[in-house]
Amino acid sequence: MKVTQVKINEVSKIINLPISTIRYYEKVGIITDEYVLRDQNNYRIYTPGIIQHLEVVKQCLAVGFTIQDIESMISKNGFSENEQSVIIQGKISEIEEAQQKLEHAKQSLNDILRSNITCEDGFGKH
Repeated sequence: MKVTQVKINEVSKIINLPISTIRYYEKVGIITDEYVLRDQNNYRIYTPGIIQHLEVVKQCLAVGFTIQDIESMISKNGFSENEQSVIIQGKISEIEEAQQKLEHAKQSLNDILRSNITCEDGFGKH
């Protein structure tokens, strides 16, 4: 038997997202009309493609894309291979920059430890 529609609570369980998040995604355009149907009682139901769509959304969020980034990508409705590469390279650059900042902060903290600064006599006094 082929599933042709999925209720919101089923979507929530399958992809492990709260129903409120699914509704929010629909409201802001992350879930587009192509995935949303209404049953005879006007309850919201979804096409089976919603599962893969939301899994991709979750992956994008997990690697650092914002909701706004995802909205922008969805509204564009398709990318060339070059455009996709540019977007991914941009995110890689952001991650590398964040790594450099964290490494610098780590080095600064190690320098403070080595300088033997204590706060017993007041902040930053030896």
